[in-house]
Amino acid sequence: MEPSEEVLNKLYIERKHSVSEIAKIFKCSENRINYWIRKFKIQKRSLADAMYTKYNPDGDPFLIKEPQTLEEAKLLGLGLGLYWGEGNKKNRNSIRLGNTDPRMIRMFLRFMVDIFGISKKKLRFGLQVFSDMQPKRTLTFWLGELKEFQIKEEQFFKITVTPSRSIGNYREKSKFGVLTVHFANTKLKKIIDNMLPL
Repeated sequence: MEPSEEVLNKLYIERKHSVSEIAKIFKCSENRINYWIRKFKIQKRSLADAMYTKYNPDGDPFLIKEPQTLEEAKLLGLGLGLYWGEGNKKNRNSIRLGNTDPRMIRMFLRFMVDIFGISKKKLRFGLQVFSDMQPKRTLTFWLGELKEFQIKEEQFFKITVTPSRSIGNYREKSKFGVLTVHFANTKLKKIIDNMLPL
């Protein structure tokens, strides 16, 4: 059985099925499906787009909200400012921001959750502590600081322990380590990067 142009468009474009999945439906090879895609001049997804669709089968895991109030406009500005100043912009696959100040972390989380509609459950956290700290106690501190977001211990990566050394003010500021917020999504990463001043 050969797929029609209408069926291929529905499966590949509308429903975002992969060539492999369509080949299974029609019990044929992937090469055969690729042949029909070319024949019907259907725009092929790039590998990056195909991978994005595979890991986000229900669509984007975010929903950008246009600020409706002065408070939301302020939150958008503050969040972008924090990301511009403190965020890791080199990583192409995820949005990351690290800081020692719980207030800054909470502000950035509000920006991500309220402006971009990110599910709190999809957030991940990295914690870096010094070797003279108690990792469990430090983790408990951060879980308490983030309780309004219902963040669970399972959302934390393995704690990174750095050899302790005296480095003045920074050592005092980081007595509860450095917490890094992670949200892996290449599409949202590009959107936020494009919002920053050149």
